[in-house]
Amino acid sequence: MARLFGTDGIRGVANLDLTAELATNLGTAAVQVLAVGISHKPVAVIGRDTRASGEFLEAALAAGMAAAGATVIRIGVAPTPEVAYLIDALNADLGAVISASHNPMPDNGIKFFAAGGRKLPDSLEDAIEDRLKNLKPVPTGNDVGRIIDNPMASSNYIDHLVDSLSVDLSGIKVVVDCANGAAHHTAPAAYRKAGAEVITIHAEPDGLNINENCGSTHLADLIAAVKQHDADLGIGHDGDADRCLAVAKDGSVIDGDQILAILALAMKENQTLVNNHVVVTVMANLGLKQFLQANDIEVIETPVGDR
Repeated sequence: MARLFGTDGIRGVANLDLTAELATNLGTAAVQVLAVGISHKPVAVIGRDTRASGEFLEAALAAGMAAAGATVIRIGVAPTPEVAYLIDALNADLGAVISASHNPMPDNGIKFFAAGGRKLPDSLEDAIEDRLKNLKPVPTGNDVGRIIDNPMASSNYIDHLVDSLSVDLSGIKVVVDCANGAAHHTAPAAYRKAGAEVITIHAEPDGLNINENCGSTHLADLIAAVKQHDADLGIGHDGDADRCLAVAKDGSVIDGDQILAILALAMKENQTLVNNHVVVTVMANLGLKQFLQANDIEVIETPVGDR
């Protein structure tokens, strides 16, 4: 049988490849694997993007985790980085995000995190797959888990984003394309709290329109909006807001390699580039690697995926 986990969690067509039954069993298996050795009732955080299928998959995954004895905190629609952050901030033992990122709406996925919001190594993903084939007995009585909804947890993440800035964005006009996805609240709120004037486009998700001719894979509307509003910058997210592309004031696209180069050089100059290293995947542009090396910045390559 093919490996269930791919380069970035589990993905497939919702209700065909990724069913409610599979999500429930994955939730139970994940708790049984990732909560081994802890002496307290496990705590899990779940977030999702705006796909319609995310609602039933969230319910199923939470049910499986609670059946395994975990206290499940559902934060609702949230960017993938927010889920990782809140796992750590809320001292949770594990978590998951339900999203297929930039994929079309019919797809969905489940990506698990360990304590601290860390991605899972292959060995733990393999252990979850193995446990799926032979789930342990689940608790009963007082030992069953609970499901708690905490949509206000996002405010903690917005505060974290703004606190990480060393500059005031007052006087900056930015257009944000939210891809009708998970960024539709968090990104505009964070920019506004940091002082920027924000214009949003594609920020009205209906469960069906995520990534539909918008966001980081379709920049035409963002380019037009930046020019129309004479904005200083445009930011285009994908469905789960774990990536972005930028558009300059003149409408030119600033791609991921260029963003990395700009950030790396700025961080090197202000001495915040940890160990003088930049980590890229094997898909990174050769020009980026040559630019970084020419500026005495060491490049570390990883396989594809955001682990």
